[in-house]
Amino acid sequence: MKIIMLGAPGAGKGTQAKMIADKYSIPHISTGDIFRANIKNGTELGKKAKTYMDQGLLVPDELTVDLVIDRVSQDDCKNGYVLDGFPRTIPQAESLDAALTKLGEKIDFAVNVEVPDENIINRMSGRRACLSCGATYHIVHIPTKVEGICDRCNAELVLRDDDKPETVKKRLDVYHEQTQPLIDYYSGKGVMVEVDGTQDMKDVFADIVKILGA
Repeated sequence: MKIIMLGAPGAGKGTQAKMIADKYSIPHISTGDIFRANIKNGTELGKKAKTYMDQGLLVPDELTVDLVIDRVSQDDCKNGYVLDGFPRTIPQAESLDAALTKLGEKIDFAVNVEVPDENIINRMSGRRACLSCGATYHIVHIPTKVEGICDRCNAELVLRDDDKPETVKKRLDVYHEQTQPLIDYYSGKGVMVEVDGTQDMKDVFADIVKILGA
């Protein structure tokens, strides 16, 4: 079962990807993890990727696809995998399809965790972080015992720049610009499915399991 996860930042797709991977005993693969592993192991592809990353540049599509194909060709992927955060663009999706076709494989499901922007902005702007010990909270869902103070180390909590409404809005605009074409692309291939990501995490997962049919 080869699955691609789509969903805006803060929609919870990473959490769902991990739960799918655990339930079906297939690897949860993110491009960030692949880059880190290849760089750490000093592979040829890793060295190439590092030259771009060290300059603060995006790793080119062709190299990213090579790294992903290298990863999904490994033994632990023979029963499938969940791709999280890739592909992000149509050229990446087309390159991935072409490479999989050569291997006699294809993507079975593209799962879009659908959450309205307004919900995501509220969800993320409610996050609070402790810069001292790294703990994270949410003013509604995971409140602290004392408002604004970390339960673990009593340091003051902050709203990170990444989670500020205006930053989240910008990230969502970029996401929609890049991802709407992907949703159309996978819909055209008949593998696109959507789940309501505003529900409780367990209910979202139950809906995904129903779709995957196991």
